Amino acid sequence: MIRRHVHVRGLVQGVYYRDTCRRLADETGVNGWVRNLHNGDVEAVFEGAPGDVQRLVGWASVGPGAADVAECRAVAEEPEGEREFRVLGDAPAA
Repeated sequence: MIRRHVHVRGLVQGVYYRDTCRRLADETGVNGWVRNLHNGDVEAVFEGAPGDVQRLVGWASVGPGAADVAECRAVAEEPEGEREFRVLGDAPAA
């Protein structure tokens, strides 16, 4: 099992990014979460089998059809045992 913390910049809010991400995570058995950030970016955590997580990271760099991803950074983290995939509320402003 691996875990990737993903930060996505670009036109990624208002384009069904989070909902599509949730659907794909459910289809692949990846757990974790996704949320909008106050600055227009999206943040996500993907945890699961290496191939499935890499598939989600690859998708995150493109997003759904209406998205325009400018940058996607994925950082390896220690797995925390996520049990489902959730769409979180927006992150508070820093």
